[in-house]
This record gives sequence, C-alpha cells and structure tokens, in this order.
Amino acid sequence: MTIDERYPHLAETLRSLPQQPGVYKYFNQADEVIYVGKAKNLKNRVSSYFVKSNDQSRKTRRLVREIARIEYTVVNSEFDALLLENNLIKQLQPRYNILLRDDKTYPYLVVTKERFPRVFPTRKRRPGGTYFGPYASVKAMKTVLELVRKLYTIRTCKYALTAENVARKKYKVCLEFHIKNCQGPCEGRQAEADYDRDMEQVINVLKGKLTGVTQYFKERMVTAAERLAFEEAQQYKEKMELVDKFQAKSLVVNPNISDLDVVAITSDEKTAFANYLHIEHGCIVQTKTLHVKKRLDEADAEILAQLIVEFRQQFGSEARRVITNLDPEVDFAGLEVTVPKIGDLKKLVELSYKNAMYYRKEKIQKDTEQKEQAKRVLERLKADLGLANLPMHIECFDNSNIQGTNPVAAMVCFKGGKPAKKDYRHFNIKTVVGPNDFASMNEVVGRRYRRLLDEQQPLPDLIIIDGGKGQLSAACDALRELGLYGQVPIVGIAKRLEEIFYPHDELPLYINKKSEGLTLIQRIRDEAHRFAITFHRQQRSKNSLVSKLDTIPGVGQVTMEKLLKKYRTLKKIAAAPEAELIELVGKDKARLVREKLGAG
Repeated sequence: MTIDERYPHLAETLRSLPQQPGVYKYFNQADEVIYVGKAKNLKNRVSSYFVKSNDQSRKTRRLVREIARIEYTVVNSEFDALLLENNLIKQLQPRYNILLRDDKTYPYLVVTKERFPRVFPTRKRRPGGTYFGPYASVKAMKTVLELVRKLYTIRTCKYALTAENVARKKYKVCLEFHIKNCQGPCEGRQAEADYDRDMEQVINVLKGKLTGVTQYFKERMVTAAERLAFEEAQQYKEKMELVDKFQAKSLVVNPNISDLDVVAITSDEKTAFANYLHIEHGCIVQTKTLHVKKRLDEADAEILAQLIVEFRQQFGSEARRVITNLDPEVDFAGLEVTVPKIGDLKKLVELSYKNAMYYRKEKIQKDTEQKEQAKRVLERLKADLGLANLPMHIECFDNSNIQGTNPVAAMVCFKGGKPAKKDYRHFNIKTVVGPNDFASMNEVVGRRYRRLLDEQQPLPDLIIIDGGKGQLSAACDALRELGLYGQVPIVGIAKRLEEIFYPHDELPLYINKKSEGLTLIQRIRDEAHRFAITFHRQQRSKNSLVSKLDTIPGVGQVTMEKLLKKYRTLKKIAAAPEAELIELVGKDKARLVREKLGAG
C-alpha cells in the first residue's frame, strides 16, 4: 500500500499504526475532532484513506484534506471498537460522522425511584427514574398506561411519602382513594411491601412480559376462591382477561418468540432509514424509526452496525438475538446477529423493513411538499416585490441596543425559503459611538459584503433591512461604496404598518396582508430581530448596569429602556423618588426595582 506523498505530516503516525482493532479520531488544524471511525485492523483501515485512488467520494477527499493529526485507541475486538465509536460520536458529534435523526421526541413512561413509586408519561429523560419506551405514539403509550392503572392501584399524586411525612399525617387521601383507584399510602393505609409487589408486576407489564403478569393474577384468583372470597376472585379474573385482551391486540407472530431485537435498513444516496422492534412473547413492545444523514457515503452494513448498538443502548435491550435484513459484517461479542431466510423470523424482518420503507416514503413526500411550498412562496415574493429573479438566497439585517448600551447587529440568512443557521452572523458595532442606528446599519452591511467580495462568495438574491427609509438609505450607501448598488435588490420593512420601502421611492409598497410573500418577509424580519436581541442580551450581561436590571423578575426590555433613558446609572435609579418611578414604570415594577436596588 503506497501512501500519497501529499500527507508527509501524517507519515510517521501511519507507519506506527498497529494491526489491531480500535477506534481512530481525525483532527483538523483547529484541533477539533472532525471524524471518528472504528476498524478491525487500524493500520489497514486508516491507511486506506491516504492512498491515491479514484474510488474515493468527493466528501471523503474533502475530509482527508482537512486532517491535521490522528489519534487512535486499541481495543480487544471489533465489537468493542463499535461500542467506543458509538459513544465518542454521541459525545463529540464530529461534522463528518452520520447524524441520527427521528424528527420528533418520543414519549416514555417513567417509574420513579422513591418510596411508593409513581408511573407517569414524559418526553424528557432525567436521572432518578427507570424509563420504558420510547413509544411510537402517544396513543400507544396511553394504552399501556391505561392498562397499568386498570390492573393496579398505583398512586398518581406527587406527595413526598417518606416514613416521617406519613407518620406525621401530613397528607390526606384524595378522590382517587374514594373511587378505589388508590389504596391510600399517604395515610399509611397500604403497606409498602404490598405496594412494591404491585410495582414489580407494573414493571413486567412495561417490559412486555405479560405471561408472568397473567400467572400472578391467576394465583391470586385461586387463593381468593379457596378463601371463598368469590367477589375478589372475580376481580382477578377480570384483570386476567384485560391482560389477555391487550396481548391479543399486540400479538404479531408466534407467542413463543421472545426477547428479540429486529432492525431493518434501507437507503438512498444521501440518507438511510431504519426501523427497530423489540419482541416479547410475540408482541412488539418497543419500536422506533429514524433516518440517518450520510456524511461519507457510508455503506448500509456500516450504518446498520452502529444502529444496532445505538438502539440497544437507547432501549436498554438485553436480548441476545438480533435479526436484520442484511449482514452488518461485525462480530458482536456474545450477540447472535442473523438474517433469517424463512418462517416467523423472516416475517418480523419484513415487517420492520416495511416500516422503514413507509417512513422513507413519508419523509420523501414531506420533503417534496415542503420544497414545493417554499418555491410557491418565493414565487409569490418575487411577484410582490417585482424582482427579476427568484430570491433563493435572502439576507436580513437588524440592529439592537438599549439607549446606546452594547450596540450590536445581526444578519440572518434564508436559503430556499428556510433558515440557513450556519450562515447567520453577529456584529459588534466598532466605528459608531452612541445610539446611531443609521451609521450602525451602514457599518454592518459594508462589513458583510466586503467580506463576501474578498472571499469570492456568492451574493444574496435579496437584502432586507429591518427599518424604514433611514436604515435603508444607510445600507444603500454601504453598497455604493462597494460598487454593489443596483446589483442586488434591497428593501426595507417598517414595523408599524409593515410597509415595504424601495431605495429613492417616497411612497411605500403595501403588500396584501394575506400574501405568503409578506408572511415570509415578516418571518425573516422576526428571526433577525430575535437573533439580534439574543446576542444583545449576551453582550448586555457583561455590563453590570443592565445585568442587574436583567435579574429583576417582571422587568423587561421596555421597562429597562425607560429607566436607562431617564436615569442612566443604577445609583440614580436607586435614589429616584418612589412617586417618580411609579409615574414612569407603574407601581408594581417600581416596587420591584426599588427592592432589588435597595432603595431607601
């Protein structure tokens, strides 16, 4: 293997690489990790990136050009390398590694770690509980939660039922006790051991292990019948029937198939789509579908190996068998990964693959609809403003200051009608003293497009200035200085009546309020304002004057502007007569300000 002579700075590292399984990290000139990979043989895998070849994709060649140094970690097996790679990618999020996306936050059920644990739904995972899910939909999650609450009397209150609180009779039973949905542990009416036995069964339900739950109720039914407690026995019989009915709805294959993971994958040139199923006693108890944006034209087998690890970690699966629609080509230590050819297992893989395909179709259809909608809106905007070309690339500027403190500006960029956040820019005002919006706008517009010209970057199709004639005129002056005036359409939007101003046109343009073109302009303007305000607040926090006012609950930007305009300093605000403050900002806010600043 002949290493390309264009990488002499890596030659020593490449020569010293061991022929062992491991994980490698690529760093750029800024010493940032840009890629993490695994290898069965580190020397062969890493060296393959630096061999002269026409087979490498454009993205891979670009990655290789950015590599400044390499680090590696030797592990015992390829499976260990896969685990370490998965953890490092999630921790470091390198720009050239695949991104896992599922477009939404899935619901979980959590069992709290406390005396008399609770069960409730959540979308956020935090320490201090055992999580079950995620569920494919809220309906699926609610079905399981409803079953749990019909089978067991689990409390729904948020009381801290410590032994001390219960002994002090701090709490009283609520309606749930009186309608027999709770046995009143808050008043000590239910023993902790009895409650914990029920919670064990709740956890079995949440894990999908329903056979044990049915057996539990059957034993209790028989015991009650032997005591001639026929009403109690009937209740247990009804609960058994509930479990059987739920299981019958969930059953998709042979009930003897249990503790099994199913993963299927399909892909196109840019994206892979995968589905995960976990099977217990023939029932699908957990499922998730997501898409993976390819970064370096990764093969499906490579992505599948990562996803098997990712899904199992996310769902806490301890299944020893995984079935898939293709061979991941990795030796998973102690884990049996197979591609079934016949029978119920093959049907499960086909079901998982069908889910992945439906998700792919839905995603493509959604993306197509969004592109068509964006094009329609841009066509409308082009017509509204009388533009010669479709405004695929729009940039919008906004200034932000409070009476001259920490003057800043921001520029947001929309491409294809959608925010291109990596192209957003902040500006600290450098040449303007005091609150001069016109001069500030002139400075930032000039700086922005001077840089684009220097870097030979494409200019936008439309520039929007958040402001009226004054700000627009200042921006136009900046374009004239750069020789760009007339090359790029530029308009201003005034906030009060949503008037659109053109350079040197005395009369504003009023776009139909129902126009999608105006809605897009407003959206872009509002995003620029939000981005500018966020940056201004960050800068303002460095200023002790504004920072202290910022910490007062109920005092917002408008109130701060009034106070700073009139008094200028914290000392003068604190010394101001109460009646004067009340007249300026109102009674409640005046009281808050005086309390915070220690006014006498």
